[in-house]
Amino acid sequence: MSATLNSVPSEKRIKVYIAAACALVLVALMAFDTKVISLTELESEVGFSPQQFARETFPEIQAYVENNAVDAAVLAPEVLKDAGAAGEKYGVAAGIGHIVPVSFSGVVVEGRGGVYTLDVADVPSDIVIRLQTGPAINGTTLRDTTGSIQFGDFTNQIEYQDVGAALNDEMKRQVLADISGQDLAEKTLEVVGSFTMINPKNWLITPVSMAIIE
Repeated sequence: MSATLNSVPSEKRIKVYIAAACALVLVALMAFDTKVISLTELESEVGFSPQQFARETFPEIQAYVENNAVDAAVLAPEVLKDAGAAGEKYGVAAGIGHIVPVSFSGVVVEGRGGVYTLDVADVPSDIVIRLQTGPAINGTTLRDTTGSIQFGDFTNQIEYQDVGAALNDEMKRQVLADISGQDLAEKTLEVVGSFTMINPKNWLITPVSMAIIE
């Protein structure tokens, strides 16, 4: 290389040196301007994913409901006596009423559109207990049941609503996939879930775990 450059006229050699120096400066500037982005920063730049949030958060919600669920036979008479006091005692305040975690075993007596009515032992007949199993899971009970997921945690109302829907979908994937399409008529189900106590005599349960006993 040295012999080759020596054979080049001095003016051309100078131009070669200048071009090489400019190339080195450009590479240095590019390296200086390069930013290393963490996975968290990358997710932030790509955008919020309600599905990812649901995958990470549903197990925590499930554990909370299972650990705090009150037996329906214990809850029912307290609800009939004073729904507000029972909601305050066992649940968390929602926009209307309280969201209460509950557990029970019951026999399916009727079903329509993926919503089943169950006969639960030791629960007064004044109270109707229904269980939603999809394909459509309505409401934001799962999102709101712990009281720890707040609107202020998200950029806007759309994200907040999307999280509610994504949690319902994640619950279907983790909890209801094995029973999808099964005929639950007259089956005995063991259920843990939550419901929003708008009408104290009509509980629509969103499950976090369930099993067919027989």
